[in-house]
Amino acid sequence: MANHKSAEKRIRQIAKRTAINRARMSRVRTFVKKVETAIASGDKAAARDAFQLAQPELHRAITKGVLHKNTVSRKLSRLATRINAL
Repeated sequence: MANHKSAEKRIRQIAKRTAINRARMSRVRTFVKKVETAIASGDKAAARDAFQLAQPELHRAITKGVLHKNTVSRKLSRLATRINAL
């Protein structure tokens, strides 16, 4: 439990930030899942379209500080490799 006014404020700020970051991560996961579903169905065109929509969302996660640059780079690389293998 917070003992100072500033500590109480930090608790409020952290709760707000956590909710925002959770929503952002949920969006990222949704877009990645759409790509993976398209890959699983074997439809290269649909997978490529879903990938084109997922890329900016993943890059936005970098700028907002939700994901690390290298993590996004690795995820995009692996998805692209799987799409090209179709």
